[in-house]
Amino acid sequence: MKLLEGKAALVTGGSRGIGAAIVRRFAEQGADVAFTYRSSAGPAEALAEELSSLGVKAKAYQSDAADFQSSEALAKAVLEEFGKVDILVNNAGITKDTLMLRMSEEQWDDVIHTNLKSVFNLTKHLIRPMMKNRGGSIINLSSIVGMTGNAGQANYAASKAGILGFTKSIAKEMGTRNIRCNAIAPGFIETDMTDALDEKTKAAYLQNIPLKRLGKPEEVADVCVFLGSDLSAYLSGQVISVCGALNT
Repeated sequence: MKLLEGKAALVTGGSRGIGAAIVRRFAEQGADVAFTYRSSAGPAEALAEELSSLGVKAKAYQSDAADFQSSEALAKAVLEEFGKVDILVNNAGITKDTLMLRMSEEQWDDVIHTNLKSVFNLTKHLIRPMMKNRGGSIINLSSIVGMTGNAGQANYAASKAGILGFTKSIAKEMGTRNIRCNAIAPGFIETDMTDALDEKTKAAYLQNIPLKRLGKPEEVADVCVFLGSDLSAYLSGQVISVCGALNT
């Protein structure tokens, strides 16, 4: 039996990068998967079609996770289509990096809303359905930057640190309802963001990573499979760093 067979999952920001890797791994492990995208409908629909070929139900939804009403409409639509949500992965996120001296209010607000408020939005709208379903697993994508800080990323670090406090609070609130909440803190992962870095910057990062390589999106996705499955049934309120021992 596959690890997620019989489960339904919702992944925000699931059309590319780490999100797409999570969606694929979930489908490969037997889960029905709903996932969101903001603007690129073509790649999202192609991914949904690819997943459907694996014999699971898969559907892409255009939605802004940072918007409360849009998130509420999304939750309702997914519940109507899939009947339940056993696993929620709050993955939607952006960066708008600059030093604090140059950071605008808009750059601060955009990152906080997309990265942190989105986690509140979807959790808020799916907590009651999970309670009715007598269980669920909420997986929040944070970052090692939320644990260590990083120059030029005060907005991003604050949003990702906020996710950690939120995760631990929800785990304590919802434990009696058999709803688990954990966070993953990826390090430097091969994505569009790291592809944009010049070779000198990449080399500097690699010097500080004991495993001497960037992580792969699939390696983050595998931890999501574990946290979404019954293998982690007694694991809640924890932060798992997927960083090649960078934050050790």
